[in-house]
Amino acid sequence: RDPDGDWSSDVCSSDLGGLLFDVCQNLGAMGEDAGRFFATQMLDAMEYMHSNRVAHRDLKLENILVDDKLNLKLADFGFACYKNIDCLKSYRGTFTYMAPEIKEGKTYKGQNVDMFSIGVILFIIVQGIFPFKEARTEEYFYNLICTGQLDLYFQKTNATGLSNEFKDLIIALFAFDGSKRPTINQIRQHPWLNNSSFNFEATRAKLLNDARLKVGDDAKPLTKPAKVSRKQAV
Repeated sequence: RDPDGDWSSDVCSSDLGGLLFDVCQNLGAMGEDAGRFFATQMLDAMEYMHSNRVAHRDLKLENILVDDKLNLKLADFGFACYKNIDCLKSYRGTFTYMAPEIKEGKTYKGQNVDMFSIGVILFIIVQGIFPFKEARTEEYFYNLICTGQLDLYFQKTNATGLSNEFKDLIIALFAFDGSKRPTINQIRQHPWLNNSSFNFEATRAKLLNDARLKVGDDAKPLTKPAKVSRKQAV
């Protein structure tokens, strides 16, 4: 273990149907209902994990397993820490999913950095691309968020057609100050997740049907600002 109490072994098995990465690579931009479908599951997993004083610190598409019914399971706890998750210092995570406070070498809360990563994952599910290349203020796309140029940001990421509720939530999750990111309970109460037209099982059925139709196709996600690729996800 390092001073933050890292775990050195995987906790979850990898014998499920595949990775959320592969689902996103196959289907590309899945839209907001798909975001709600997967977000609901991710929040349940996160609540269980954080309630047991575990912070993952490397949440990403390739660390989320998916079975043949699109049920999710978190995997690869190699960078996770246990009990002491409120005052962390170690540089842990994956480039594009890493919260800015880790990059800047600040002391951080494990819950907050996990929520940032969830935001990146959610944006990719909905829009089919990474929201930025990395969360540094000098990076073009993240700088637009930090400086409040939100209309330009959503224009540049081809996301002007997304709902205002989604935009509000995703920008909150990408907050530079980790303490300003919404908690799990706040996300559950957010208007975006409580859209009256959303049906969990109907969305599952549609996604499964879309996945079957995509078999054998060469469908690729959008390419701006950063295509979801294994090279960038590592």
